Amino acid sequence: MTILGLDVSTSITGATLLAANGDTIICEAWDTRNKKKFPTIFHKAHFVRDRLVNLGWPVKKIFIEQSLQSFRSGFSSAQTLSTLSRFNGMISWVCYSEFNIIPEYVAAPSARKLCELKVPRGTKAKEVALQYFLDNGNEIEYTSHGNPKPGSYDRADSWVVAKAGYQIWKRNL
Repeated sequence: MTILGLDVSTSITGATLLAANGDTIICEAWDTRNKKKFPTIFHKAHFVRDRLVNLGWPVKKIFIEQSLQSFRSGFSSAQTLSTLSRFNGMISWVCYSEFNIIPEYVAAPSARKLCELKVPRGTKAKEVALQYFLDNGNEIEYTSHGNPKPGSYDRADSWVVAKAGYQIWKRNL
């Protein structure tokens, strides 16, 4: 039994594969920011598909972080939300067509709650998730300025989604 957790994004997609005991098998970030290499979301989806089918492990359950459903002042535009939602749907279809598994969706706050991860008021959830990821034995790389390298937050988010999916799977046994 393996569980795949995905943090789908048009820039960097995080992917985590967990074993039946909850141990991490794979935790990666797939960078699709290069506009020359990935000029459209179709090119990006093809790249993510290739990564998924070449994981090297049989996937049995798939959990995807649910895409944002509404605006918040100062955050993503309607066009960005629409593109992200389309891309999330494309990757969901890839998961179904390649693995014959209907993905389950987990909202980020629900995933954090299932992992008993508390985000104090005024704190950025991504920072808290990254720290939780690190506190649980995972490692990341840093820039020369001491900041997490691109993909670190995506890996952490996919790991939280996978761990939440693991909790859902265990609860439904």
